[in-house]
Amino acid sequence: MAYSYDDQNIFAKILRGEIPNKTVAESEHTLAFADLYPQAPLHVLVIPKGPYVCFDHFAAEASDAEIADFHRVAAKVCAEVSPGGDGNGYRTISNAGADGVQEVPHYHMHILGGRPLGRMLAKD
Repeated sequence: MAYSYDDQNIFAKILRGEIPNKTVAESEHTLAFADLYPQAPLHVLVIPKGPYVCFDHFAAEASDAEIADFHRVAAKVCAEVSPGGDGNGYRTISNAGADGVQEVPHYHMHILGGRPLGRMLAKD
């Protein structure tokens, strides 16, 4: 599948330093920062620094180093919410496309925690 990356999206601008952010963690290939409109007491976005649109694009085309780095940074953020699995937990979410209600066309993972989060989707 061919992906078209929009380098004018808000996350690309954050990565270029055009828009400030509250950095939580940063590495060679990954940036984690506080969500501007948090949906839980802890709401962090983890993004790769490369131009990937969604999870399948990232998983298919990112280098092994980018993929490992992304997941290690996400794990570091998760450990702050639920260290060693002894905390009350967290949720990770990644939206893709229109049906997934993806608002920014740059792959990102939401990490939410700090309160009971309820069901992920309503039962039909």
